[in-house]
Amino acid sequence: MIERPFRPHPKPEPRQKAGASPFDRPKPARVTQDQAFEMAIKALSWLAADPERLERFLSLTGIGQDQIRSAAQEPGFLGAVLDHLCADEATLLAFCSEAEARPELIAGARERLSGPTEWQSI
Repeated sequence: MIERPFRPHPKPEPRQKAGASPFDRPKPARVTQDQAFEMAIKALSWLAADPERLERFLSLTGIGQDQIRSAAQEPGFLGAVLDHLCADEATLLAFCSEAEARPELIAGARERLSGPTEWQSI
């Protein structure tokens, strides 16, 4: 029997980034509960400043304009505001531009108020 020399498996080449992969996205920023509430209130004010954005939000949530103040007192409502922003990239980026905030910060605030999602994407 001829003994062959041991040759370790070659190291794989590092993957080249051809495009943006969902796995390469930044993780949500860590924010405090107070920061999350503040960001959600800013987002609600931003939505309310534009009638078209507000109408879309209200139609998706199923509440009326007269119910916004009382709904804002509910624990999950502010999380739903940030969920709404994070669901549409164009809306999220428009808000981030005006609020001078990074999308990761909004995602972190959303996670703080709504809890982690099954799919960690932002």
